[in-house]
Amino acid sequence: MTTGVQTPHPARPRRSRLRTFLPLAAAAWLVLEVWLLTLIAGASNGLVVFLLLVAGLVLGSVVIKRAGRRAFQSLTETLQQQQSGVTPASRPNSEGNGLMMLGGLLLIIPGPVSDALGLLLLVPPVQKAVSRYAERTFERRLREAAQGSLGDAFQQARIHRPDGKVVQGEVVRDEPGHAPGDAPQGPRPPLSR
Repeated sequence: MTTGVQTPHPARPRRSRLRTFLPLAAAAWLVLEVWLLTLIAGASNGLVVFLLLVAGLVLGSVVIKRAGRRAFQSLTETLQQQQSGVTPASRPNSEGNGLMMLGGLLLIIPGPVSDALGLLLLVPPVQKAVSRYAERTFERRLREAAQGSLGDAFQQARIHRPDGKVVQGEVVRDEPGHAPGDAPQGPRPPLSR
């Protein structure tokens, strides 16, 4: 027998904007890249498009290789300085390796828009501006996250369970041959089988 009263469904958590719009943005980017490549092919010919794609692949590979070597050289120098007891000083040429690698990756990805963004990331003033913006954003997010502690996050996760009940306690096993408060003798059995 039903009474006609429906229980409300629990509210689903709201999707973040990034998760909502990222697939749409990736699809729009792909469509734009293909459309621009067809425009270039229509204005010239297919050989020019092929040469542009190969040039982007080669240039991106060279940039990534160079940035990787610089990063590895910087790491090696830092480790040698630490082993000799000298405090390593920050070097201005070691900054920007990540952005150079990102620029090289964007050059490797086929398409004129990604190539333009990749070339833009190789310009040192742009690298410094992007690096400062990323650092400020990271520090701000870190400060926001530090307002609550990890223990608070676990407490909140326990409080927001569907039934809303939290039972604090201790598990006591009654093993044959032992009194309830005695410690077991010998090795413990494995946790999983």
